[in-house]
Amino acid sequence: MTETTDDQNKKIPLQKGAETSADASADAPSAAEPLLRVRGLVRHFPITKGLLKRQVGAVQAVDGIDFDVRPGETLGVVGESGCGKSTMGRLITRLDEPTGGSIEFQGQDITHLSQGRLRPMRRDVQMIFQDPYGSLNPRHTIGGIVSTPFRLQGVEPEGGVKKEVQRLLELVGLSPEHYNRYPHEFSGGQRQRIGIARALALKPKLVVADEPVSALDVSIQAQVVNLMDDLQEELGLTYVIIAHDLSVIRHVSDRIAVMYLGKIVELADRQALYESPMHPYTKALLSAVPVPDPKRRTQRDRILLKGDVPSPINPPSGCRFRTRCWKATEVCATTEPPLVTLQTGHQVACHHPENAPDPAPAAGASGGAGQEPTGK
Repeated sequence: MTETTDDQNKKIPLQKGAETSADASADAPSAAEPLLRVRGLVRHFPITKGLLKRQVGAVQAVDGIDFDVRPGETLGVVGESGCGKSTMGRLITRLDEPTGGSIEFQGQDITHLSQGRLRPMRRDVQMIFQDPYGSLNPRHTIGGIVSTPFRLQGVEPEGGVKKEVQRLLELVGLSPEHYNRYPHEFSGGQRQRIGIARALALKPKLVVADEPVSALDVSIQAQVVNLMDDLQEELGLTYVIIAHDLSVIRHVSDRIAVMYLGKIVELADRQALYESPMHPYTKALLSAVPVPDPKRRTQRDRILLKGDVPSPINPPSGCRFRTRCWKATEVCATTEPPLVTLQTGHQVACHHPENAPDPAPAAGASGGAGQEPTGK
């Protein structure tokens, strides 16, 4: 099966990034009641020591985040490795148990539901995993893998399971004849399509995709991204897409949340975030996106962050980004900035935001906590 074509790869720029304002207003997702509501979500992994397993600390993977996901929209979540993106994805699908906070799906609190009570909800919330090789059982046929959700939920599709599985395979761009083949007979891109078919088997309302294209060859990433976008239009899906590739997120997302060390530091719609980022960390991330045009590359300032990401076991006081921020002052070390709305639909957690007045006065001059950005 051919994995890439020029036409498919050229399709990405014509996705959500090219929609008109009339189309956006017609969708009007902001007026809808949130499908998913997350408040104060926390996940700490305990660190134990000795034979008695005494807790001596905790990895603060997710440490108090708030966001909503509206029906039919795509929320992109970006951040560097270790910021808690994937943990957040596992929490909202209830594959992991939260330490604190609340998760509401369609108005129902699912934060601490038992596995038995979670079973009906599983039909509406599905996950696409990052590794297309590790997420498929090599001992099962493709037909067996995609039909597993029907068996677990006791659902008998109209026309039989085999016919429905073959329809799903055709829906994601595979041949129905692949029903009896095994995962090792497929490439990475085809395996990810199988994972997508499995996630869509029970017609879910919310799909959480954990870096769905990061493990794939660049030449076929566009195909999978375009497939997911087409499926959203056809099936009315709602996505939470976790990624570290800002270019992918820009083309598929309606709104974007930027995470740093277990916290959401900025949340805004796509256009506002890319054209006018307010958090210094977001500005640094966007400055690192490769620019193919040599002339434009020399016209922008490349921000080089100094130092390493602090440990989530012992994060800095106040603002967690202050140890690498060139705008840090004394107030950043003493007071944690809340995630506040500075413009319509644009939330930022920063004492000294870019492109906006400071929400709180600085408590003193910079005490050397940050570094000036280095142009390149």
